[in-house]
Amino acid sequence: MKLILYSKEGCHLCEGLEEKLREITEIPLELEIRDITTNNQWWEMYQYEIPVLFLATETGETFIPRISPRVSVSQLTKILQKYHK
Repeated sequence: MKLILYSKEGCHLCEGLEEKLREITEIPLELEIRDITTNNQWWEMYQYEIPVLFLATETGETFIPRISPRVSVSQLTKILQKYHK
């Protein structure tokens, strides 16, 4: 399962979500971090929304609705299992 996390340095919510994603062991995850400060289009789209998470598939990217920063690793795993095939 490949995930794309739109983030930026110094974003505590982004860092928290990334940390929890890296703690998941029940699903094989490949995590790509995209720094929105390196791309004007990403900045315009996500500057007020980060962290933003997408599932990358062969047919494109599927938006994963905002995940609460209070979510536990086990709850996050259950959310992602809905997207895992």
